[in-house]
This record gives sequence, C-alpha cells and structure tokens, in this order.
Amino acid sequence: ILMLVEKIESKLNAGLNIHSLEIIDDSHKHANHSQSSGGHFKVIIISNDFEEKSLIERHRMVYAILDEMLKKEIHALSIEARTAEE
Repeated sequence: ILMLVEKIESKLNAGLNIHSLEIIDDSHKHANHSQSSGGHFKVIIISNDFEEKSLIERHRMVYAILDEMLKKEIHALSIEARTAEE
C-alpha cells in the first residue's frame, strides 16, 4: 500500500502546484468489504490551483489526475481541497 500512497503523491504533485499534501490510507477500516480491490484513501490538498474553483471543480481536478488509478488501485477516495488562504 505504501507504493500506492507514493504513486498518488507523485501524480498529484505532477498535476498540481501543491503547497501541502497529506494522504491517509483508510484501507484497514474496510478490510471486510467484499469489493476489496483497491485501497481507501483520504487526501488533504492545499493548492492555490484551487483558487476561484468550486468544491466540485476542485474534486474534478483531483479525479482527473488520478483517473487511471481510480479504475483499479483506488476503491474509495475522500478529498479535502483548499487554497493556502483557506
């Protein structure tokens, strides 16, 4: 799973100008789910790329960057996206 966290971090850093990034692996909370292909993650991203973007636009930006991973490696993703001022 550590490799997945590093991969998520790498992709987000390549796609956004990130001020701060925290990736929390919550997969252990969902160990008994029948659909256990892929991990459960929470990302807390601070980036000024989110300025003047709605919450949905911010989430779409993150989903677009992680699109390939969401198909196989990420089962669930919780996003907290803010600017440095927020």
